[in-house]
Amino acid sequence: MPLRPSILFLAVLCCAGCDQLGFDSPKKIASEGNAIGAACRHAGRALEDCYQLNPQASKSAIFAGWKEMNDYMTEQKIDVVRPVLPPVLPKSLRPKKPAASESGDAGNSEATPENAAASAP
Repeated sequence: MPLRPSILFLAVLCCAGCDQLGFDSPKKIASEGNAIGAACRHAGRALEDCYQLNPQASKSAIFAGWKEMNDYMTEQKIDVVRPVLPPVLPKSLRPKKPAASESGDAGNSEATPENAAASAP
């Protein structure tokens, strides 16, 4: 029986440094915030937009990365690289879609190619 507690102790000791447990170190969180801020500045995003799009990151780390990239881009005369894809907003910031009417799309007044073809003389 004394072997069982020692095996348990060794198993816990081995998992102590494991990244799979889901615990992030403060250093990792800060470095991710720096990278997020730098990427936002390089993409031409405003600092406030960057905060909203990344609520999980530290605002001070985002600002530090954004400022560092801003200084570098100014010094090297680097232009902003506009993102090709639109940003994906968190669910809490997405606009709510209006509820569909009970009669389906019959009351839909949007101009679509099908509606334009049907109303053409």
